Amino acid sequence: MKRFAFYLSFALMVLVLASCHKDGKSIVTPVSSGRPYEVLVVADDKCWNSPDSALFHVLDTDVPGLPQPERSFRISRVRPDYFDRTMRLFRNIIIVDIQDIYTQTKFKYTRDAYSSPQMIMTIQSPSQQEFAEYVAKNGQVIIDFFTRAEMNREVKLLEKKHNETLSTKVQSLFDCDIWMPVELSSYKVGQQFLWASSNLNDLNFVIYSYPYTSKETFTKAYFIEKRDSVMKANIPGSKEGMYMVTADSIFVDARNIAVQGDYAYEVRGLWEMENDAMGGPFVSHARVDRANGRVIVVEGFVYNPGKLKRDQIRKLNAALYTLKLPQEKEVGELPVDNQITEENVAKDNEQQTNKEK
Repeated sequence: MKRFAFYLSFALMVLVLASCHKDGKSIVTPVSSGRPYEVLVVADDKCWNSPDSALFHVLDTDVPGLPQPERSFRISRVRPDYFDRTMRLFRNIIIVDIQDIYTQTKFKYTRDAYSSPQMIMTIQSPSQQEFAEYVAKNGQVIIDFFTRAEMNREVKLLEKKHNETLSTKVQSLFDCDIWMPVELSSYKVGQQFLWASSNLNDLNFVIYSYPYTSKETFTKAYFIEKRDSVMKANIPGSKEGMYMVTADSIFVDARNIAVQGDYAYEVRGLWEMENDAMGGPFVSHARVDRANGRVIVVEGFVYNPGKLKRDQIRKLNAALYTLKLPQEKEVGELPVDNQITEENVAKDNEQQTNKEK
């Protein structure tokens, strides 16, 4: 009787575990290992130690818009023979698969295969030379792929836990919503302006608005001029004559992006305090609120002298994507799957080639 009870209990446990699924995946999937923006590369010595070492150089690229060099990812490497059960738990994995059975170089990816959250990119190539050429040409795609995956994870964390007080204040002042980190514990309100910061002033968030007049609004020169006028009026220094300005425009990078399927203007650069030694990186999103004929700008900036700032600015950048303009749909995932495809890679390469001509 005891033996029967044991087998019955065991059978019930197996049945429960087999039925515990969410969105088609088992809820008992192990939690992934590794830190944010850490990538494990599975590659043999011939590939990894090649003279060009193309994949290492791509992952080792510096993050743009920072005052000091900081590489895009923490990099770990393991030989294929040692890619065991423990190694498969890493959150970000690149598998290099070079065999003459392939006719061309391409990549594929899987999500949450061995742990969660997890993203695995497999690059298949017929030869070492073709692999190196492909990686060198599509290096930014690889960087964007894993950066976007990490940002999606940050958005999910913000959805569960964000600063409710700040969201309420943004709603009352701008009729918008945004999920910002809970560390932003204090805020200051100005004319169509709000500035929130952490106790240490290392993490900072700004939102402001102004009337939309023309497409010329979305040029780097116009944006910098508008930003400097707003910051001068609202973020003064400790003494008279001190105020925030955008540092040298040469180091400002601006580009068109999509947020929630709509147009947005992303600007990255460095800020400094006029007549003071303070400074750091910033990232801004400017979007059109068509219902109210205005431009909404959300910005994150970091003040963390003498320390690394990569993860902080990336955390704030992810939060900017959660901005919901009036009557906008709920925030979803950033479109990793829709953007990083072979078709879009080819399209991006063609557009870049046309720009260079």
